[in-house]
Amino acid sequence: MAKTSELCLGKWRLWITSLLFCVTAADLRYSVPEETKTKFVIGNLSKDLKLDYNRLRFRKARLDYQGDRRYCEIDLDSGNLFVSERIDREVLCGTTSPCILHFEFILENPLELHNIALEVQDVNDNPPVFPKGSIKLEISEGATTGSKLQLTRARDLDVGMNSVQTYILSQNKHFVLDAKSSKDRYVDIVLKNSLDRETRGEHSLVLSAVDGGNPPNTGTVVIEVVVIDVNDNAPLFSQPLYNARLSENSALGTSIIKITATDEDEGANGEITYYINHLSDNTKQLFKIDENDGEISVIGQLDHEKASSYEMEVQAEDGGGQTGHCKVVIEIDDVNDNAPVISVKSQKNQIPENTTPGTEIAVINVKDLDSGENSRVSCSISPNLPFQLQPYIKSYFILTTSSWLDREQIDNYNVTIIATDGGIPPLFSNISLNIQVSDINDNSPRFELQTYVIYINENKQSGTSVCSVSANDPDWRQNGTVLYSLVPSEVNGVPVSSFLSINGDTGVIHAVRSFDYEQFRNFSVKVVARDNGSPPLSSNVTVKVFITDENDNSPQILYPVPDGKSVMTEMVPKATLSGSLVSKVIAVDADSGQNAWLSYQILKSTDPGLFSIGLHSGEIKTQRDISESDNMKQNLVISVKDNGQPSLSTTCVVNLLISDNLSEVPELKDMS
Repeated sequence: MAKTSELCLGKWRLWITSLLFCVTAADLRYSVPEETKTKFVIGNLSKDLKLDYNRLRFRKARLDYQGDRRYCEIDLDSGNLFVSERIDREVLCGTTSPCILHFEFILENPLELHNIALEVQDVNDNPPVFPKGSIKLEISEGATTGSKLQLTRARDLDVGMNSVQTYILSQNKHFVLDAKSSKDRYVDIVLKNSLDRETRGEHSLVLSAVDGGNPPNTGTVVIEVVVIDVNDNAPLFSQPLYNARLSENSALGTSIIKITATDEDEGANGEITYYINHLSDNTKQLFKIDENDGEISVIGQLDHEKASSYEMEVQAEDGGGQTGHCKVVIEIDDVNDNAPVISVKSQKNQIPENTTPGTEIAVINVKDLDSGENSRVSCSISPNLPFQLQPYIKSYFILTTSSWLDREQIDNYNVTIIATDGGIPPLFSNISLNIQVSDINDNSPRFELQTYVIYINENKQSGTSVCSVSANDPDWRQNGTVLYSLVPSEVNGVPVSSFLSINGDTGVIHAVRSFDYEQFRNFSVKVVARDNGSPPLSSNVTVKVFITDENDNSPQILYPVPDGKSVMTEMVPKATLSGSLVSKVIAVDADSGQNAWLSYQILKSTDPGLFSIGLHSGEIKTQRDISESDNMKQNLVISVKDNGQPSLSTTCVVNLLISDNLSEVPELKDMS
């Protein structure tokens, strides 16, 4: 947009040669202050151009701009020209004054073209700004009065009275402002009194630029005036003799002492370089001095036993060749720089777990190359271990057991022996002894259960696995190897080995033969678990065996008694009423449980609707009253069935005679 003012200053570009349009042109000039808020009304175009504002929309009134920014717009309802974007005069026109924007106001039907010039007026919104925030100037202390220091003027983006109008220099006794130069490109500061660097080496001034706005804006710059020195002073050390102490084990690069010399001069005249004079060959290999800051440091390995102190002369020289001297004495202190050395003279790497407390395990020797308190050694071992370390002769120690051991709890110990000397700070060293605890057969096998209970179906095939027992022995190798066997006993006079066998390695129990629940239902056997130690240890456990029933027996009829030679017949009175008990079938089953649960059912009868039988009781009852028309001879075929899977059953025949008197009974020979 900086080019807008230049583009707007050109001639009219629109030349209408066609007679189809009517073109009129008029010039309007408006002004507006920069930074005016948006929606601010600059003027009324319809009023100033004597246009009907009601026809502005119909005539497609619009402003034509050069560039992308649209700083003003027209209200088509009122004809007002208003600010639509922020206007910054400094961005648009820089220092050009006046700052004018050109627009073309266009209407159609008929076509009209009006040139509008908008002058953007400056406001005091920019303070004076110096090129730098601070300026450093140098002047010799021998400079004559009247010498000038030249500065670049401040810049103010505003124009006219809003730009820089005057300069002010802070009050001081050495410099003044040349008022004549303030109107030129530069501002001159004039020396009015001679300078003395030794009295004051720097002068801080503040130069202010003030514009003519209301209220005025001010810009400042700090001017640091440095007074240049001459070499009229020799380096001077803070003291003639420096003393320092240093440990013999100081690392390479350790700082020993930093000596300081000062020179009141400045620049090269005040720059000091440090040297060590007349160094011996040994000292050259041990110490050096930093030429710039006077710090003396270690560059070699020190040894108190070789030399307890060193003396050297240090020279400070400035850039003009003047020198100063001092003496440095360094004392070398002996330190505790040797840790104890531990050696094992004898050791038992493996001890049995039944070793008695107080048994000697190892002999330890500890030495320290230092002397005095630094060589006094104390030893200790890891806490909470079944061992103790006891001092013996001079630097010898004995490691012994302090309590009983148990390999099954801990089979391996790492005993750390720590040796500490009496130095300050103390030094220490350590070693670890690995002690293996060997096994003895001190644990019997232990079964997982106190009693094992197993259930075996009767008629189970011989050789079938029926149970597994397991015992654990925490001992090692053969002492922990478990073998199983059956304790010899009898079941109903028969050796238990005729019924069961056990795998000696795995503890798996097998059935030697099949079992019959109806012969015997349970028995017990003892299993022995024995380890392979010497002597062996053992324990036993009871295994309770229960034979479970299978449905291998059919129901047995007890009444009516089955007899192939005779037929049992029961008499039923003629006046028997419905629901009367006339007989009962009694049956049993050698099986047990649900295999022995019996149910009764009439399979066949002479008169199917006359009698019924209880499903579980076997009671035969009349279902209705007996009448004269009923057959005297009644035969019932009864089925008795158990509840096994699959179920077994048997049948019987019940013969009934409906009669009140035996004399009425005909011969029964034809009854089956």
